Amino acid sequence: MTALRNLLIGKLATLGRAMGLEGLRDQITESKLLTARVLINQMKSVGLLERIADAEFKVFSQFGDDGIIQYLVHQINISADSQTFIEFGVQDYQESNTRFLLMNDTWRGLILDGSKSNIEKVIQGSDYWRHDLTAVTAFIDRDNINDLFIRHGFTGEIGLLSIDIDGNDYWVWERIEAVNPMIVVAEYNSTFGAQYAVTIPYDASFQRSRAHYSNLYWGASLKAFCLLAERKGYAFVGSNSAGNNAYFVRLDKLANIKPLDTVQGYVAARFRESRNAEGDLTYLGSAARLHEISSMEVFDIEHAAMVRIADLYK
Repeated sequence: MTALRNLLIGKLATLGRAMGLEGLRDQITESKLLTARVLINQMKSVGLLERIADAEFKVFSQFGDDGIIQYLVHQINISADSQTFIEFGVQDYQESNTRFLLMNDTWRGLILDGSKSNIEKVIQGSDYWRHDLTAVTAFIDRDNINDLFIRHGFTGEIGLLSIDIDGNDYWVWERIEAVNPMIVVAEYNSTFGAQYAVTIPYDASFQRSRAHYSNLYWGASLKAFCLLAERKGYAFVGSNSAGNNAYFVRLDKLANIKPLDTVQGYVAARFRESRNAEGDLTYLGSAARLHEISSMEVFDIEHAAMVRIADLYK
């Protein structure tokens, strides 16, 4: 096994010298895309799945979300005019929920991130001129989100909206009116569990790493997103197996996709990204994560009241 690995590493190094680093990256990406297309064709032949997580595969997404999105896109009738996405909180876009839609399905898209250097890196990359992508530097809040969409030419019906800003996600989605997505992907904080509809209180300048040293105090619970989705005319259809992304489909596009309640679709996150006051990873499990932020307050959506985590969760 070691000899085979060394042989492959040697061949890749030789190929890299011959093609250049950029060429090698393109070759690897193309191989991933070809493999994913085979999986998509297999998925089409299977039909409806019991769990959307069964469709998972990863090309550019952090976990298996590329596969889930392809499954939902192929279950929903999306016209060419609506093959448009918006994603915010993309960092440098190397790892994202929509890059596969851009490169494989040739969708048009808008991405936003608060870091100027991240967006400059995207614009300087070859994918930017090869595809119809608009990349914008913006620190998003609930008061500027619609203006950002309108200003850059994204209004009306779109295929997919992906929300991941590790903070005011609930409050921002609540305010979005400029676009009417068929599919919404929202990152939820599984530390808050499935029972309560809670979110961090709104703070336009919220930053996760500053709010609490543990990096665990951010965003909203799955139930909070499910209640908001219901008000906006969406059905919750499941979570990814990593326990961080929830999927919602607009009711008029649901067709035969099975809607779920919060308890049925909740997945506890298995990844461990908690930190101590010095910034070191502590790898806390699920129960210990909640205890770590027990002194913090959250907004209880159902009772419209602030409550301390320790008092709510006992």
